[in-house]
Amino acid sequence: MSSQPKTFANVFIAIVGAGVLGLPYAFRQTGWAAGALLLLAVAAFTFHCMILLIHTCRRVELDTFDIIASFGDLGLAVAGPVGRLAVDVMIVLSQCGFCVGYLIFISNTLTFLVPLSLPSLSSTAFYVLAMLPFQLGLNSIPTLTHLALLSIFADIVDIGAMGVVIAEDASILLSNPPPVRAFTGPSVLLYGIGVAVYAFEGVGMVIPLEAEAGDKANFGNTLGFSMALIAFTYGLFGVLGYAAFGEETRDIITTNLGDGVLSVLIQLGLCINLFFTFPVMMNPVFEVAERWLHGKSYCWWLRWAAVVAVSLVATVVPNFGDFLSLVGSSVCVVLGFVLPAWFHLKVFREELGWASTIADIAIVIAGLVLAIFSTWSSLVSIFSSV
Repeated sequence: MSSQPKTFANVFIAIVGAGVLGLPYAFRQTGWAAGALLLLAVAAFTFHCMILLIHTCRRVELDTFDIIASFGDLGLAVAGPVGRLAVDVMIVLSQCGFCVGYLIFISNTLTFLVPLSLPSLSSTAFYVLAMLPFQLGLNSIPTLTHLALLSIFADIVDIGAMGVVIAEDASILLSNPPPVRAFTGPSVLLYGIGVAVYAFEGVGMVIPLEAEAGDKANFGNTLGFSMALIAFTYGLFGVLGYAAFGEETRDIITTNLGDGVLSVLIQLGLCINLFFTFPVMMNPVFEVAERWLHGKSYCWWLRWAAVVAVSLVATVVPNFGDFLSLVGSSVCVVLGFVLPAWFHLKVFREELGWASTIADIAIVIAGLVLAIFSTWSSLVSIFSSV
């Protein structure tokens, strides 16, 4: 069982990831005030839907006497094979999306540090393909227990990178702040929502985290405090990053830091950690694929096929920020908002008052509409820059 400080740390680790490095660029797109408001709104809705998921899980366990160990287990218990399939598909797409984002981040960062001029291949595509043989080897390892420790170290490096960027932002703001905009217009709000949802994605971990919590009665308070602190940190990071570099803010904020020794070390550290975190993040994909297609047994060719597919997608996506918005606005919206509200409504439908029923239905409908329009907007942005 986890103490409250450990639960707080686990929530922080589960949510904070490389997506935070795209927030200043998102604030450049939306304006600093619009970006901050969107971030707070997404944080509040994410917390609300996590609480819905926990309440649903507790009720199902009470009614069925079954142990619900994961989001997929809850989907099966609430909606049968259809619920399990919906969760599995969204988890596969979201995890693959995160891993594509990792490869884009690494390749773009290496291109910034060591640009290449190749006749028939872009520099970013070259770096992605150069990583492929090593990733095939890493992802062939059946058990990645030891590599999982590196994902924790990656979060430490993320926090270190955030600290360096904030310090650099503050020094620039004190010396020569560029002009910035509070709002840029409604056309880019969907983009901002997608990036914010991506940055807060961690709903798949809330059930095992609650199961491990020593003080389950106060888990909601600990989760709320964690989300509030993360939202404040994200907002500060996004506003300062955009305020420091203005319209020169890049899709990966660390590339704005220049070529100093500390900047290069931070960027290389992030690349190394995301490289080794990649197979850890692909593990849920392998678990689902092997359960559905290979009788739950280890299958190297399924793993290789998934890694090759993810790598090929990464070679054709040009912009880190645009891809964050695409993943956030599509699968993360469904996984983080639509499914928790749907499961809650299905389990408590006989007991909910009209206000709670309307709230759940509104979240499901709004989430689906948002996913459709935001996905379309993100795809248009990506293909227009290819």
